[in-house]
Amino acid sequence: MSTPDRVDGAVRPRRRTTDAPRPLAAGPGALAPLGKPLRRETDGWLERWMATVADLARLKETHPMLDAVIDEQVGRKIRIGDHWLADFASCNYLGFDLDREIIEAVPAFLDRWGTHPSWSRLLGSPVLYEQIEERLTALLGSEDSLLLPTITHIHMSVIPVLAGSGVIFLDGRAHKTIYDGAMIARGHGATVLRFRHNDHEHLEELLRTTTITPRLIAIDGVNSMTGNAPDVRAFARLAREYDALLYIDDAHGFGVIGERAPDELCEWGKRGNSVVRHQGETYENIVLVAGFSKSYSSLLSFLALPTRLKDVLKVAAPPYLYSGPSPTASLATTLVGLEVNDKRGDLYRYEMYRKTQRVLARLHELDIYTPNRSGYPLIEIPLANHEDIDPVGRYLFERGIYVTMAAYPLVPKDEVGFRIQVTAANGDDEIDLLCEVLGEINDRFQLQHDRHRELLAEVRRARG
Repeated sequence: MSTPDRVDGAVRPRRRTTDAPRPLAAGPGALAPLGKPLRRETDGWLERWMATVADLARLKETHPMLDAVIDEQVGRKIRIGDHWLADFASCNYLGFDLDREIIEAVPAFLDRWGTHPSWSRLLGSPVLYEQIEERLTALLGSEDSLLLPTITHIHMSVIPVLAGSGVIFLDGRAHKTIYDGAMIARGHGATVLRFRHNDHEHLEELLRTTTITPRLIAIDGVNSMTGNAPDVRAFARLAREYDALLYIDDAHGFGVIGERAPDELCEWGKRGNSVVRHQGETYENIVLVAGFSKSYSSLLSFLALPTRLKDVLKVAAPPYLYSGPSPTASLATTLVGLEVNDKRGDLYRYEMYRKTQRVLARLHELDIYTPNRSGYPLIEIPLANHEDIDPVGRYLFERGIYVTMAAYPLVPKDEVGFRIQVTAANGDDEIDLLCEVLGEINDRFQLQHDRHRELLAEVRRARG
């Protein structure tokens, strides 16, 4: 989810608990070395932080669709306690988590490699890594690729390396993990300048203000809330013109959209090889970051990058040097998933596309506003009153619909609501139920409509 501008019924399903939390210090009089009082005990940092996330903290404790324990899964239906729900919070877009060919391939890999390779990648990697990188590089059409465990690992470790003591031009709604990576880089001497979301003209204004190098432009591909993608070509042009590197996190686009072709089954393109190829771009001055944890249902992530940069990161990026690697099962499901993608991935994408269009058509029929203009399978539905998030979520839960709740401060207050993710594995009966419940929600609660958004825009303009 994006970074906010600044950093409120049903029976609660049981939550498994651990031991009671330990106190922050041994006691009120606990002392740090040299007899100095512990600063954390007296400066109110925890209280200030909890005040900022009060809405989210309250929902976490009381809401059935936050911090829930999933007891069982059958297809794309889940059971929480004794309640079965259609799952529209899953990011397993292609349904590879349920594909029998992929599942049945795993034991042979475990027999050969055990459950987990214990080396850091710098010490040694199973040949599976080389095989995945070779296939992935061919799929993406990049010069090379590098596998690391998670996208968060990549942002926290690679952004500081790429930025050095230069400048990071950060999209104003970049994902929180990109933002955190930029803050780490700032701690190492980089300057961070933020431009308006997806506004390449504002970015160019900022690029003209400084000649400091290196320069890194950090943006999302397919946005994790709106489902929309930036104009990659416009940003790539600026990166090349101003000698910058364009760093794109396409966690939600990889596996879903891809290169365009006359024989494509839908407008999302073919092969799922990400937003760069979908928009007809090359990798000149571009580093693409994405992961297998969504479309490929596997704990593994990657960078598409030049070989020279790959060699640098092998000795400069801490996850390659120190972190434990992905487990064997994830390497197996990634490798076999790439094979399945070649064989029938486009059919899965078409199913996802067809079902997504049904949901979007229903929203249009009901005149319910969504910022989704791309047609991609992430559909955000904001509420007219952010305080309705609790009763709306409970109603969805009781009607058997499980979604991603978007609470403040994860999103701004005028975007608080819920997000629907459509996967290839969602059945048509589940889509039918979702469309029916959306009508009920529209009758019982205040959702946003286009006129509502126009009024909000007028208020913002009046406030300057």
